[in-house]
Amino acid sequence: MKTATATTTRRTASVVALLASAYVAAQILADISSLKITEVAGFSMDAGTLVYPFTFTIRDLIHKTAGKQVARTIIIAAAAINLFMAGLFWVVDALPQDLTAGAPTELFGDVLAPVWRIVFASIIAEVIAEFTDTEIYSRWVDRFGSRHQWGRVLASNAVAIPIDSVIFAVIAFAGVLSGDAVVEIIVTNIVVKAIVTIVSIPWIYAVRPGRVVDDD
Repeated sequence: MKTATATTTRRTASVVALLASAYVAAQILADISSLKITEVAGFSMDAGTLVYPFTFTIRDLIHKTAGKQVARTIIIAAAAINLFMAGLFWVVDALPQDLTAGAPTELFGDVLAPVWRIVFASIIAEVIAEFTDTEIYSRWVDRFGSRHQWGRVLASNAVAIPIDSVIFAVIAFAGVLSGDAVVEIIVTNIVVKAIVTIVSIPWIYAVRPGRVVDDD
């Protein structure tokens, strides 16, 4: 019995470690990609939208596997790591350049030196939206228990995604882009993130609850 319990605990820890790594990696990739405004089907959006929507469902998986407190911790950890990443890029860009190295080092600042307004917009939107996602997920579980697991993802993301999209676009681009462009970015982000949510709903059935689940 103890062996079986220990095995289950190790498996749960491994799953949480993998999910946490995926969550932080997706946050980092999204924040870097957000430095570019791209166009999809004729509509403007920040390129981070190609990756970032998956973080909501990954957070839901962490919540199901390890509980609310762990999910909250991962959110804060990801924000801190992204802030450190931005600071590191800024420091590296400020370092003197080896003039014999050529174009790759010359272009580092143009590509990776962060636009601080976008960095802060991304982190603020992430923390607020992901904490909202956590609370909606918990309330759903409190009401329905283990039933309708698809609803946990759909309900929590349906609230968190618009919050994230509006906060990010307003902080990052208001006053820099036209009002119409900001609204277009918000709408496109919401649509793309909604599509990703629907596609990722089955993921919630891929993990089992851990020993500590949906704690307050």
